Amino acid sequence: MTGRGSGLERPLETKETAHFWRNPALPGVDLLKARYVTHWFTRHAHAGYAIGVILSGVEEFDYRGSRHRAGAGSVVLVDPDQAHNGHAGEPGGWAYRMLYPSVEVLTEIAEELLAGRGTPYFPEPVVSSARGAALLRKAHDAAEHGDSLASSTLARAAFGTLLRLHAARLPQESTHPGDNDLAVRLAREILHERLVDPPTIEDLALAVRAKPFALIRAFKAATGLPPHAYLNTLRVARARGLLTAGVPAAQVAADVGFTDQAHLTRHFKRIVGVPPAAYQRAGTYKTEPESST
Repeated sequence: MTGRGSGLERPLETKETAHFWRNPALPGVDLLKARYVTHWFTRHAHAGYAIGVILSGVEEFDYRGSRHRAGAGSVVLVDPDQAHNGHAGEPGGWAYRMLYPSVEVLTEIAEELLAGRGTPYFPEPVVSSARGAALLRKAHDAAEHGDSLASSTLARAAFGTLLRLHAARLPQESTHPGDNDLAVRLAREILHERLVDPPTIEDLALAVRAKPFALIRAFKAATGLPPHAYLNTLRVARARGLLTAGVPAAQVAADVGFTDQAHLTRHFKRIVGVPPAAYQRAGTYKTEPESST
């Protein structure tokens, strides 16, 4: 073990910070600047894209059946509605800057730059792109400092660069869905409609004319999440809209089906990366690292 004061070993930085905000110059794009050490994103999916650059350390995440590691300088590209998690890939954690553009934002840019490509799709979730990484960071910096023209210009340039270099055509879904596909689609519709009073898995399976275990397997194969985790993702997505509209967190918890505000806070932070209050004020949230238990 290295002795104190030897200069050969530095203690690991354990403080976590997260700053979530929106900039009027970037409509349809949320921004997150964060450093995480023990924070663990539960498996979830976003309605839009998650695009960012790793500043230091390593993020590790499971996505599309494989585990991926993103180190400093890497660009992370996660498609909409694709289940993934996220945690530190080394003891010191990781720092990154993320942009969350809506499907509409990226589709509009893709239509301008890549005629005929349709909805953008990124086959590789971790890529090396020095120009893309630099533009993402500059766009983020400009947005953070309120430079509307620079942030909007640089963000568009960053997304355009990544689309040209790394996007592909979205795989076409089958036009002849099977029984499992139909059951999953109906089950998802029911969960969307019944956030506050969801059915049991037995009742859900009965409603879509499937067996419970078969439905769970098919649902996870289609969405990457079991029904209960998918429901929590829906609740958090709905909560984000209500918080943005200024609804108090306690009321939001009840409106989306969480038993109380504490449950909303726990699930919200595991998916979004900041608590509901920080999200609502789009300000800075800083805390000591959470317990790993």
